[in-house]
Amino acid sequence: MPEPAGQALVARLRAAGCVFAEEEAELLRAAASGPAELDAMVERRAAGLPLEHVVGWAEFAGLRIEVDGGVFVPRRRTEFLVGRAVALARPGAVCVDLCCGSGAAGAVLLASVPDVEVHASDIEPAAVRCARRNIEPRGGRVYEGDLFEPLPDALRGRIEVLVANVPYVPSEDVALLPPEAREHEPLVALDGGTDGLDVLRRVAAGAARWLAPGGRLLVETSERQAGLAVAAVTAHGLTAEILEDEELYATVLVAARP
Repeated sequence: MPEPAGQALVARLRAAGCVFAEEEAELLRAAASGPAELDAMVERRAAGLPLEHVVGWAEFAGLRIEVDGGVFVPRRRTEFLVGRAVALARPGAVCVDLCCGSGAAGAVLLASVPDVEVHASDIEPAAVRCARRNIEPRGGRVYEGDLFEPLPDALRGRIEVLVANVPYVPSEDVALLPPEAREHEPLVALDGGTDGLDVLRRVAAGAARWLAPGGRLLVETSERQAGLAVAAVTAHGLTAEILEDEELYATVLVAARP
């Protein structure tokens, strides 16, 4: 049972609409250096900031991923995408984490695959700063820029596993997202254009030039977009399949360069 002070903390969080108030209270108490900081953190959480932005990290695939304010928070369902990437990456493979956000995918690859070579990129400066702290101490490299543009030319035709966690929310649906996402995460990490596939199409258009023969592109999408996503990559000469995880409510497109 929570102590009286703990009960008050849980009550504040519950009143603010936090469904998992007890669990959040424990995380906030563990993260705070003292009562004053705890009170400030609870105030921020009650105001609607994502818990991960308040405590400064997210648990993802067994790792603690640093997440700064204004950076896209890695979702649990994306563990399915990253798990498929890890399964495909042989020891020493050349891998890229495109639209890397906090760098969660790249960090997991580095932690899971022996001698893997990981490069990552994002267009958001805040995300790049965050990803560098998650990826570069593990031996990877992070670049700032649009999709493939900042990657070293030496990677062309050599990438064996290309993870692209592109934004895929249709523009008109962004307003329907939870306030935590639409108010505190960058729009560029959420809005995928009219049908949600604008960025995927751009990735597909360049993927064949960057992938090694037999290399794989892995993209998270939604069940309703799966058919269009397959069409987007096959239009550029890639073969494709759709994988699903019902427990995580995750849909992943895996495309290969012949």
